[in-house]
Amino acid sequence: MRLGIISDTHGLLRPEAINALRDVDHILHAGDVGKPEILDQLREIAPVTAIRGNVDKGEWAQVLPFTEVFDAEGTYLYMVHDREDLDLDPVAAGFQVVVFGHSHKPLTETRDGVLYLNPGSAGPFRFKLPVTLAYLDLTDEGPKVEMVELVKR
Repeated sequence: MRLGIISDTHGLLRPEAINALRDVDHILHAGDVGKPEILDQLREIAPVTAIRGNVDKGEWAQVLPFTEVFDAEGTYLYMVHDREDLDLDPVAAGFQVVVFGHSHKPLTETRDGVLYLNPGSAGPFRFKLPVTLAYLDLTDEGPKVEMVELVKR
């Protein structure tokens, strides 16, 4: 199974992101969607699981949870927008992957057997950070991450 992991679109879904997500089985959006049309566009590509970020305000955002559990064929992912808001011990809770956003900084690290994945920001240019998303391939050998830089500065 291949998941497309995206975050911090802030109301901008770039054509490069749409193209990059064309062959994924499911899309996870880790918050700061920006406007509901972004989720509609993503749903045209693949099924979407999304959470609310700190900029997601208004009636449309009320349906988005602050955290979500996603079962990807027996690999359990926990989604939270800001890793600082992680309110559980992923190891004790049985999660293999924690997906988050907020910082706009792409990150992949493994601690205590749990993969922490921030796909970076796929929306407007921010600071001097790259515009990225990630693929998460769930294989028999475990989760494999590929970061994708969408736009060269």
